[in-house]
Formats: sequence, structure tokens, C-alpha cells
Amino acid sequence: MNAITTFLSANIEYIAAVLGLANIILIVLRSIWNYPFGIVMVVLYGFVFLESRLYSDAALQVFFFVVQLYGWWNWYYAREGDGLVRVELMTTRSRLAWTGVLIAVTLAEGWYLAHYTDDVAPWPDATTTALSVVAQYLLSVRKVENWVLWIVADVVQVGLYYYKGLYPTTVLYVVFLAFAIIGLVQWWRQLQKEQRAAGAAA
Repeated sequence: MNAITTFLSANIEYIAAVLGLANIILIVLRSIWNYPFGIVMVVLYGFVFLESRLYSDAALQVFFFVVQLYGWWNWYYAREGDGLVRVELMTTRSRLAWTGVLIAVTLAEGWYLAHYTDDVAPWPDATTTALSVVAQYLLSVRKVENWVLWIVADVVQVGLYYYKGLYPTTVLYVVFLAFAIIGLVQWWRQLQKEQRAAGAAA
């Protein structure tokens, strides 16, 4: 047991990275089975980010854990006959509202982290937190726009994690960035397919 504990402790970031890779591949494929991988990943990354003094990212994992459970439930009831989920676009009003949320959360959290913590990168940390919170929620409700926010967040996080020396995580987020682009293309194509099918049935 001690050997297993030692191995897990020494390799927790690598394990989380592998789970994250499995998670995003299944998300791109619109498979509900992304969620078990995602839940374990966010728990492990909570410990990784605490150790690295990226407190906003560490706290974000708690939010991710809750939203992963909600997303699992939501996706379960939004599956097609093939077991894969339907995807949707946001309304213009929703996009404007969530943009306001992004700006407000970034400003509030960045100011707090800069003044009341020893966070090593308060403003990038706050920015990625705001983007990730909104993107994770939009993912849980199957909105295509979630991928746009993940692309922006991943670009910032690649630089941040490289700066902190979290090299396995940096590589993972480069992969995340590539898959976010693929996910946007694939979900957009799926949306067009669904719209054509609905038009044909009308």
C-alpha cells in the first residue's frame, strides 16, 4: 500500500494529465463516458494546483467537480438514439450576458488574488478561471460556443503552466487546445447535420 501511495503521490500530475486526455477525446465524440474520467481528473488537479500556489485554479476544480456531476445528469437526458448527445447554439442575448459575467468575474477575482493572496500570476489565473467556469457550464448544457472559450483559456493556460514548470500539464493543455479546435469543428458539423435533419422532417 505504501508503494502504491508513493507512486500516486509522485506521479499525480501525470495521472491527471492522462485522465484529462481521455476526458476531452470523449467530449469531442459527444460521449457521456467523458464524465468519470473528468471527475477523477479534477480531484487530482486540485492537489496539483494547491501545491503550485495557483489558488484560483485549485478552487476552480471544486466548481468543476460539481458541474461535472450536473453535466453527467444533463447529458444523460439529452442523448440521441445512438447514445450521443444533441448540441445547440446560444442566443445572442445569452452570449452578451455571459460576456458580462466573464468580464465581471475576471476583474473581481484578479483584484482579490493580487491584493489578498500570494498567487504567482493573479490576472492570468483569474482570466482562465472565468473562462473555464463559463466554458464548463456551457459544455454541461451542450452549447457549441463552449469550445471558443476553451480555445482562449487553453492558450493562456499553456503559457501559465509552462512558466510554473508544470510541464506535463503544459503538454496536456497544448493537446487540449488542439482538441478544442477539433471539438468546435465537429460540434458545428453535428449542429448543421441536426438542423438539416429537422428541416427535412418539417
